[in-house]
Amino acid sequence: MSALAVRNLEKSFGGLRVTSDVNLAVEPGERRLIIGPNGAGKTTLFNLITGELQPDRGSVTLFDRDITRVPSRRRFHLGIARTYQIITLFPGETLLRNVTLSLLGRSRRRWNPLVRLDRQAALIARARETLARVGLAHLGDRPLAQTSYGERRRVEVAMALAQTPRVLLLDEPFAGLSTDERRDVLRLVTSIPRDDRHDRARHGRGARLRRAHHRPAFRRGGRRGHARRSRCAPADARDLSRRVTRGRCGGLRVGACE
Repeated sequence: MSALAVRNLEKSFGGLRVTSDVNLAVEPGERRLIIGPNGAGKTTLFNLITGELQPDRGSVTLFDRDITRVPSRRRFHLGIARTYQIITLFPGETLLRNVTLSLLGRSRRRWNPLVRLDRQAALIARARETLARVGLAHLGDRPLAQTSYGERRRVEVAMALAQTPRVLLLDEPFAGLSTDERRDVLRLVTSIPRDDRHDRARHGRGARLRRAHHRPAFRRGGRRGHARRSRCAPADARDLSRRVTRGRCGGLRVGACE
């Protein structure tokens, strides 16, 4: 049973075909890197997977459940979490409050207009724990506007991890970062464990740029790349790691929990 499967997915905008017969399968515990130049349709593919766009043809399944027509807001409750190429946070709030708000979105308390967020001790404790996982516990009470771009990237990853995803999608996590910030985010993404038997649902999966664990798929301007075929693998995964870290190729990360 695949954690995530995309079959024959197509999407056009007017006369422009953005995705054409795309097939992709991500197994439980697996990490993937989707590579392609700007405009190849990588973010469109993510939007189709998360339901922000509806495909013209094809299907998306999550752990063998067909979610092709499931609204985006429901897919996140089924276990899909993502980050965005353009950071989408609450700049007027602290780091801790940003992560707490993401936790509130999964709680039934979100329907209570009278809830006092500063009194939700359990949510705040989980938010602090998540910030610690991404190395930002010491900045929890700092306003987001007073942090660096790289720190904001890590906050966004923290908000996604706080959703306890079964499948985690990271859209261009290195976009706009300096070399040092890219190294920090790369360490964060590769430190996410593949499996935690004690509380495995709390861990999403990002890309790991190592030959033994990483399987890439390519997007070529709407044409398909069969991710299961070895011909899609780069000649040198270490060179791929260097190119992505230096920002020399676009990439999206997708992975799944066991």
